[in-house]
Amino acid sequence: METCPSSAAFFGFMGVASSMVFGNIGAAYGTAKSGVGISSMGVMNPGLVMRNIIPVVMAGVLGIYGLIVAVILSGAIGMPSDTGNTFSSFSGYAFLAAGLCCGLSGLAAGMAIGIVGDAGVRAVGQQERLFVGMILILIFAEALGLYGMIVALILSQQSYSCDS
Repeated sequence: METCPSSAAFFGFMGVASSMVFGNIGAAYGTAKSGVGISSMGVMNPGLVMRNIIPVVMAGVLGIYGLIVAVILSGAIGMPSDTGNTFSSFSGYAFLAAGLCCGLSGLAAGMAIGIVGDAGVRAVGQQERLFVGMILILIFAEALGLYGMIVALILSQQSYSCDS
């Protein structure tokens, strides 16, 4: 069984793509859903719009998590040399797992932030004392994406080189 096939880099690059795509889908969903809530709340209470922009910012951070992991993974994927491929199947699978870990965690966190942000800002528009509770829920939702990025960074350190 070949440990360093030419197709190994495909899995690594799929990890890069997964990190970016799923992380950005989560960020976009969280931004859009929270934005709808802010727009609806802003009609009733326009003075709270800038204060309630926090869910949109938190959703945008999820895209940054995906970008960080994608840059780290893509920088570690080596070019094939004249002597053969230097990127192993093990590394490819580890990078795919890292990208999926970060991307899907970002997607889940984005969905949570969007739903909480939408309902939360509408509720804060009616009762301002709910603001701290909304922020705490958003922090726990954001932590899901952060956990995915941390595990992805650990997985990105798992590699096997085909130098010999």
